[in-house]
Amino acid sequence: MTTRKKYSKEFKLDAISLVLDQGYSQTDAARSLGITPNMLGRWIREHRRDDGQAFRGNGKLTPEQEEIRRLKAQVKRL
Repeated sequence: MTTRKKYSKEFKLDAISLVLDQGYSQTDAARSLGITPNMLGRWIREHRRDDGQAFRGNGKLTPEQEEIRRLKAQVKRL
């Protein structure tokens, strides 16, 4: 049985920055970090989809955070 490696929020954001801000190709950035290009691509998609708010932690939001998320989604729809 294999265990999945967990990456910190900071690691993911740094990896995304290599591609989006520093001009590295997704393949080159992934190779230099020891991850797969598919994984990095998924992180980038999640980051864009969540307006930069991806990778917040364990997924448990406070009621205030949940309301903010709901309202941001509503504003986006409008």
